[in-house]
Amino acid sequence: MSPTPNRGSALAAALTAALLVPALSACDSSDDKAAEAKAAHLTVLAASSLTDVFKTAGAAYEKAHPGTKITFSFAGSQELAAQVKQGAPADALVTADTKTMDGLKADTNAASVIAKNRLVIATGKGNPFKIAGLKDLADTKLKVVLAAPEVPVGRYSRQILDAQKVEVKPVSQEPNVRAVLSKVELGEADAGLVYKTDSAKSAGKVDTVEIPDDQNAVASYPAATLKQSENAGAAAAFVAWLSTPEAQKILQDAGFQKA
Repeated sequence: MSPTPNRGSALAAALTAALLVPALSACDSSDDKAAEAKAAHLTVLAASSLTDVFKTAGAAYEKAHPGTKITFSFAGSQELAAQVKQGAPADALVTADTKTMDGLKADTNAASVIAKNRLVIATGKGNPFKIAGLKDLADTKLKVVLAAPEVPVGRYSRQILDAQKVEVKPVSQEPNVRAVLSKVELGEADAGLVYKTDSAKSAGKVDTVEIPDDQNAVASYPAATLKQSENAGAAAAFVAWLSTPEAQKILQDAGFQKA
């Protein structure tokens, strides 16, 4: 006759197996997130003024994270916000102001400021009209171009002009800071208000007139992952990396200020 099974031992074995299942599932989930963070194809929506520095930063990140590919889509922050609200497939967002990011709280996770910037006056090469400051932009003989008021740099421009009681009637209002700079580079405008980093990138094509800090505005660049991202772990890893010493050095070498 076969020995009677030990019911206590059988019960203990069953309980052990039951406890192991969620533990193993948790390990699998953790491993999946780790793998996702290590390798993914990310789409990052970023403000136009980050175009050059993010190309450098993206290359550095990909080199340090084999298997990860980053595609950037650059545009004015207001255009990026519209894309997010329309459900554009993307993983992270970096705007040139906190106001735009704050308006997307339903679509983004917690944001953190990764850099700051200031405005300058970009003039034609050699500054032929001898522009020395904001008040000179009121000269009706000058062709001044600004960004549209719904664009962060356009809003900052109006803010500082109004504070100094300088009335400017722009010959055009552009959709982003790069378009403003392009008008000055091509000679289609005599001057324009742009970010310091953009003007510096065009050294040799335009001249830069500094604006004193007490007349200037500080632009903050918040970064956040998108709730709709299908690469949540990898997106969070990239956004976190933007605040690391390596990324901050790249940003500051490009003229951005420490967050």
